[in-house]
Amino acid sequence: MPRVKITVPEHLEMQITQMVEQGEFLNREEAVEELLSTGIKAYKTSGPMEDDDSGGFEDEGMMGHEDEYVF
Repeated sequence: MPRVKITVPEHLEMQITQMVEQGEFLNREEAVEELLSTGIKAYKTSGPMEDDDSGGFEDEGMMGHEDEYVF
């Protein structure tokens, strides 16, 4: 399986960790793989979300975080 390196905001990392600790996933790798797969399927079904209030990743806190994972 190909390896992917991503950077995520701290709040997403905390949510993933919480789901793993609660037993929803065996480990972080499984959680990220399943959540990403589910998100892609939802995107293909509904298409991109057109939200005029969204200012992009920078406004959502997606830039400048040091949280990186390699799977």
